[in-house]
Amino acid sequence: MRWLALIVVLLMPGLGWAGEAKPLADDPKAEARLKHLAVELRCLVCQNQTLADSNAPLAEDLRREVREMIAKNMTDEEIIDFLVQRYGDFVLYRPPWKATTTLLWVGPFLLLGVGAAALVVTLKRRAQRQPVDAPVTDEERRRIEQLLSQGRTGS
Repeated sequence: MRWLALIVVLLMPGLGWAGEAKPLADDPKAEARLKHLAVELRCLVCQNQTLADSNAPLAEDLRREVREMIAKNMTDEEIIDFLVQRYGDFVLYRPPWKATTTLLWVGPFLLLGVGAAALVVTLKRRAQRQPVDAPVTDEERRRIEQLLSQGRTGS
C-alpha cells in the first residue's frame, strides 16, 4: 500500500503539467474562417448546437471537411452552398426564409398567438360564471341544524 501511495505522489506533478493547446490549423487565418463558419453551421446530430459548440464525432468530421475546403481556397459561400446541397437547409443554424422553412420562422409566433387566445377565452368564461344562489327550504335548514348540533355534541 505504501508503494502505491509513493508512486501516486511521485506522478502527481506530471499530471498537473499541461502544455499549451495547439491551434487546429497551421494558418491562423484559416482557423478564424473555420470558427466563423462553424458558428453559422448546425451540428447534424445535436440539432440545438452550432458546429463550433458540438463535441459529437460527426461535428468533428464536418469541421475537418470545412478545414479541407478552406485549404482548397474555397470561399465561405462555396463551402456553405456545398454543405447545403449535401445536407439541406438544416445544416444552417439560421435557415433562410423559403416556402419550405416558413413554418420554422412563423410557427413559434403562431403557437404563442393560439395559446394567448385560448388563455383569454378561458379567463372570460371563468369571469362570466356566477355562483348559483339556490334557495334552502325549511326542511333542509332543519336538517342542516340537526347535523351541525350532532357534530358539536358528538365530539
